[in-house]
Amino acid sequence: MTRSVTLDALDRRLIHALQLDGRAPLSRIAAVLGAPERTVARRYHRLRSAFVVRVVGLVDGTRAGLLDWFVRIDCVPDAVDALTSALAARDDTSWIAPLAGGSRLVCMVRTPAVAADGGRALFDHLARTPGVRDLEANCVLRPVAGVGGWAGRTSALEAAEQALLRSWAVTEEVDDADPDMDGAAEWSEADARLIGELARDGRAEVRDLAAVTGWSASTVRRRIARLRVTGVLHFEVDVDPALFGSPVEALLWLEVAPGALRTVTGTLSRHPQVAFAAVTTGSASVFAMVQCRDTGALYDYLAHELGALPGIGRTETALVQRRAKRAGALLTPASRPRNARRV
Repeated sequence: MTRSVTLDALDRRLIHALQLDGRAPLSRIAAVLGAPERTVARRYHRLRSAFVVRVVGLVDGTRAGLLDWFVRIDCVPDAVDALTSALAARDDTSWIAPLAGGSRLVCMVRTPAVAADGGRALFDHLARTPGVRDLEANCVLRPVAGVGGWAGRTSALEAAEQALLRSWAVTEEVDDADPDMDGAAEWSEADARLIGELARDGRAEVRDLAAVTGWSASTVRRRIARLRVTGVLHFEVDVDPALFGSPVEALLWLEVAPGALRTVTGTLSRHPQVAFAAVTTGSASVFAMVQCRDTGALYDYLAHELGALPGIGRTETALVQRRAKRAGALLTPASRPRNARRV
């Protein structure tokens, strides 16, 4: 994503509206924002064409019988770029970030449930990849913050405006949902193609989705509505936090006593700096992504807000060097260095 664009108040209100309902018609969003529809449409298409804003459709892995893992990989420095590009090209990876320092990267990997193979084949293959010195995979047990969007980009609309947009979305989904299409229970190859297209563009036209799936337009509408109502499918706005004044991204691994988990995670969910947090397996039972204005603000957060929480033991912090991939599919094939290897 480019950082050459500056977001104004209308841009931020538009982004907040898209986070609340990623597939809402621009005419409806314009009515909520109190702006002409043509103006809102121009703003959206400008941001979209500049790769600043993208709506992506995402599947809740737990509801689809899948597992999410945060994987830390330690590499020889020369292998980081090649491995990053290879992972970014996979459909089952997201949030790929080489870390500052040049020899580690972190990513989210989605695998079949433990009853299938729990991703063992992929993890074994990664461990044997030339240049990989070590890896640690921690399974996400429960997301606890950032679900539904980072608070740093969801504060532009008034409460009444948010309620209006949500009420329209819920009414439309309930009216369109097909009771015979029960979430992921009847998952098919056409569903996989539908989700794949929505991962590239959550606002893809119904006619294009119908062509990809082989369904009628009405079936596409009902299927999307049903997947949303059952919680299998949701939409996320993919936008660089730097455009909201938070260019410094840090990853935190927190060792939290079991008895303090509910208190710590509940507090994290209210911290505006926390873009995402989850309880995971591993010695560090809480993983968090934090966005800050600068490294001084990161220090203040660690020393004061995080430091005030009881039950936190050892804390590990790493700065993200760059994001090779965020949520959703890549818009273009990953650029593969000459020495890149497939994983």
